[in-house]
Amino acid sequence: MSNTKLKSVDVVVVGSGVVGSIMSMELASAGLSVVCLERGRSFDVNTDFYKPNVYDELKFDRHSDIFQNLARDTITFRNNNAQTALPMREMGAFKPGEMVGGTAVHWGGNARRFLPHDFEMRSRIEQRYGKSFIPEDCNLQDWGITWDEVEPYYDQFEHIFGVGGKSGNLNGEIQAGGNPHEGSRSREYPNPPTRPSYEGRLFADAASSLGYVPFQGPTAAMTQDYRNLYRVQMLECARGGFCSSHVCAQGAKANPLTSVHPALARQPTFELRPLCNVLRVNKDSTGKKATGVTYIDARGNEVEQPGSIVVLGAYCFSNTRLLLLSGIGIPYDPRTGKGVVGRNYSYQQGGSVHVFFDDREFNPFIGGGQLNTSIDEFNGDVIDRGPLGFIGCAYVNTSARGAAPIKGKVVPPGTPRWGGEWKKAVAHNYRRNMAITIHGTCLSYQHNYLDLDPTYKDAYGLPLLRMTFDWNDNELRMMKYLDERCTEIGRALNGSGLGGKNKGTHFGITGYQSTHNVGGAVMGSNPWTSVVNKYMQSWDVSNLFVVGGSAFPQNPANGPTETIGMLACWAADAIKENYVRNPGSLV
Repeated sequence: MSNTKLKSVDVVVVGSGVVGSIMSMELASAGLSVVCLERGRSFDVNTDFYKPNVYDELKFDRHSDIFQNLARDTITFRNNNAQTALPMREMGAFKPGEMVGGTAVHWGGNARRFLPHDFEMRSRIEQRYGKSFIPEDCNLQDWGITWDEVEPYYDQFEHIFGVGGKSGNLNGEIQAGGNPHEGSRSREYPNPPTRPSYEGRLFADAASSLGYVPFQGPTAAMTQDYRNLYRVQMLECARGGFCSSHVCAQGAKANPLTSVHPALARQPTFELRPLCNVLRVNKDSTGKKATGVTYIDARGNEVEQPGSIVVLGAYCFSNTRLLLLSGIGIPYDPRTGKGVVGRNYSYQQGGSVHVFFDDREFNPFIGGGQLNTSIDEFNGDVIDRGPLGFIGCAYVNTSARGAAPIKGKVVPPGTPRWGGEWKKAVAHNYRRNMAITIHGTCLSYQHNYLDLDPTYKDAYGLPLLRMTFDWNDNELRMMKYLDERCTEIGRALNGSGLGGKNKGTHFGITGYQSTHNVGGAVMGSNPWTSVVNKYMQSWDVSNLFVVGGSAFPQNPANGPTETIGMLACWAADAIKENYVRNPGSLV
């Protein structure tokens, strides 16, 4: 293995997904020289994801063609410290990506902002319910930023990703047709909302009869042809399904490949290097300044890329692991609660209630791109949690995702798992069911964390990342309450039967749930409880910025991608406008 040291650049960006692509674009267009390192392959949307090949559910969803190569690098998992963590050998609960464009290339297009409540969750809970309402071992904390600070950057991201929706709160005025519980928006969505599906109209009628306010959930699948903030053209969604776990053949689902990389390719100071697996962030003799990164290239050579600024913009797991491997920040110790790197790992709660019909039929193969009808009365802190005894909650919706042939087979409770009766049930119910879905919060706890595994190593001899995680009583009480509310909506639909799908009392990594892993390198105003400050800048190494879902102190109900994109816009602006002019701590 040869060792090469390259010429220094202004910015080294690790990861080419939502964070890496946006930050590369913003910094390169400001005149900085930027090198973006991606461990995965490079694809061409027009030639690699053509119809009908792109609809191969077995290849993309089951055989994980565009996901992380677990034979080279994986995680180990256990529920608690009394167990021995074992490696994840195949994709299950979550699916980190491994390609140019990152994990967001295969997201479903759920483009929801967090709520103002979510960024100041601990302060607002204590103010309304008192400190004792927070579970004793809960690491609930504020983000160090406020809604008014970041709202313009949500707006910026939405105009990059062409999000379609209808405002429910425009400059403080509640608007008909939108979500009345959202934070105040400075302007309308760049694209119009989706048109309700048949099941969406039924859900809206049932929810309205119970006093809820339904609306069309926002989507990052284009609701019309759209040219974005970077002058990249995207086409209207054709509702062909195969969104989550797949790359859109139409180029209608906004992601880094369709929304940012075409513009990046025109930047003269930008260079993308695929098949480059970053091993560590390098530091000077003081340990207070990053000098660049070291990576393994496609030929197996070890390469050092110096840079004046280093941005870790990879997936939650990779950002946290790189900090631990590089010796940046104090590793978290769950026994004492001290240390920060690996602290506040969290996931996402969820479940669903299926409603079956004998007298109604749908077109489940038509849909995708987050074509959904939602209610938000259980989200944020809309209802009084005091009598309910839990923190957090969820948004509830019904979504026409496009029922794929393998995983789109839903049958009523009591149906045999195989054989002739199962086949009859699949055939009868394929077009005669709809799901009411729960997308819930997950708090952070002292005993849920990430660290380096003492036993298992990757293909380069480096320790794997170890996840210690389980569900907690707060979230289980929350899900019981939400399941009851969704069952009420299901009964209001007057179907022939109901069925449920919940996760059980212990977390497991088999069976897909969501790719919404967050935390491990969280942001905040206190260096004793956070890895980065409000501008995503390392407290320990001032020219290192760690951006992404790894920064979330806990996981609110709404999907993380829009907020990850917002943080990329926010951090890029801080670097351009402040750090470059005056290098050093921004707070």
